[in-house]
Amino acid sequence: MEEFGVRLRRAMDIRGPLCVGIDPHANLLSRWGLPDNPEGLATFCKATVAALGDMAAVIKPQSAFFERYGSAGIAVLEATIRRCREAGALVLLDVKRGDVGPTAQAYAQTYLNPASPLYCDAITVNPYLGIGALDSIFDEADAHRGGVFVLALTSNPEGTEIQHARTADGRTVGQYVLDEVGRRNADEQPMGSVGVVVGATIGADTGHDLTRVNGPILAPGLGAQGAKADDLRKIFGDVMRLVLPAYSREILSHGPSAPGLRGAAMGALLACRKALEYPDL
Repeated sequence: MEEFGVRLRRAMDIRGPLCVGIDPHANLLSRWGLPDNPEGLATFCKATVAALGDMAAVIKPQSAFFERYGSAGIAVLEATIRRCREAGALVLLDVKRGDVGPTAQAYAQTYLNPASPLYCDAITVNPYLGIGALDSIFDEADAHRGGVFVLALTSNPEGTEIQHARTADGRTVGQYVLDEVGRRNADEQPMGSVGVVVGATIGADTGHDLTRVNGPILAPGLGAQGAKADDLRKIFGDVMRLVLPAYSREILSHGPSAPGLRGAAMGALLACRKALEYPDL
């Protein structure tokens, strides 16, 4: 299997820069006319993947919305991952794991080892036990050509309290994360397989340098959180080709109609293609 960075670059070039989150919270299930139980969850996910799996470069299930149903929800997550793969979409599981030693290794084996029923192309991780604590996750990803997205400058306003704090050498914590990821991606082509999460809501003048990341930049916060596609150019101007914009509620709110979902996804995709200077379809 090719490296995740290679596979993601190809998917974005062919399908366009769009990641669709699957966030089946109770209010959204209700809006779709579905019960808040594993059966409603399964119907929601099956319909979403059927409508969008062949057009999004990446589909990003949020693990928490499956875990809350226990083993029945995890079974739906396994089926959803499988359907995404069958539709040709890469799967980024939003789990935000982060721990030390054997625990981190167990998380890595759960999500990044092809022998696991929860095997995905990539996962999100939390670096706030230290970047070094993630080594076993990076190692597992390397062994199986997977991807890892490290939280750096997130889209929630509370994140600045930690991410903009200064380290001993004067860099912000967020910049330290960006630099460490860039070090791991050095010389990788067309881009590395270790990415970062940088919210599309952070604004254009934070003083952070993204130019050395050399890996995919997942940009949440579009749509319901207030960011617009045009903001991508302002924030990521020098690294636009690395950016993977992520939408969830902005698209999912147009279901359960398949044409509604596809129309909303296409609108988001066209706006992102224009903002990030991709060729016209």
